Amino acid sequence: MRETYREQLESVIEDLVSMSESVKVAVRDSTRALLEADDAIAERVITDDERLDRIAEDIEHRCFSLLSLQAPVAGELRIVVSALRMDAELARMGDLAAHVAKVARLRYPEIAVPEKLRPNFTRMAEISERMVGTAGRTLKSRDIELAEALARNDEEMDDLRRSQFRLLLGDDWPYGVEAAVDVALLGRYYERIADHAVSMGRRVIYVVTGAVPAGSAQWP
Repeated sequence: MRETYREQLESVIEDLVSMSESVKVAVRDSTRALLEADDAIAERVITDDERLDRIAEDIEHRCFSLLSLQAPVAGELRIVVSALRMDAELARMGDLAAHVAKVARLRYPEIAVPEKLRPNFTRMAEISERMVGTAGRTLKSRDIELAEALARNDEEMDDLRRSQFRLLLGDDWPYGVEAAVDVALLGRYYERIADHAVSMGRRVIYVVTGAVPAGSAQWP
């Protein structure tokens, strides 16, 4: 009976790692749709987000079943509770990628990002995609150093976001209100993807050490 329980718990973790790979693809594809004005890719990302939501719901259901039927304690309880939280983080990252794709679809056939800001968004997207992949690898390997590195990656994302605001709020912004709104929203979407990846890394640290990492909110 206990062996079956451990197998179920490991299956949840494996599915979260797989989900992180799907989210990574969603971030990459939504960026392509945004920067290349590719309506077909945008539509694919939006449609696939429904699949990710169903996966997240299934994982959530399995976690609640483990909690109610197996009454895990100590380290196992940390894993189940953290899995629930990371499931929500991944689902939200998928939603944010879909939001990027929706902006791309809304502005099609035009490119939503002004030319001057495209290098900035290209870099934000690269960081976001890498951080999602790192979060998945961290969960799989339980590598604390890899988890801690996510916070350092997030610092560059914050710098890029500040650079966007300097351009948006400058007196010489030439692209109009609509473009400014798009840039503000899109920058926020990528920033939040990175934030969720950092949160996943902190959850892994909590699972391994039992201690809430510095800088985290008061959880579990």
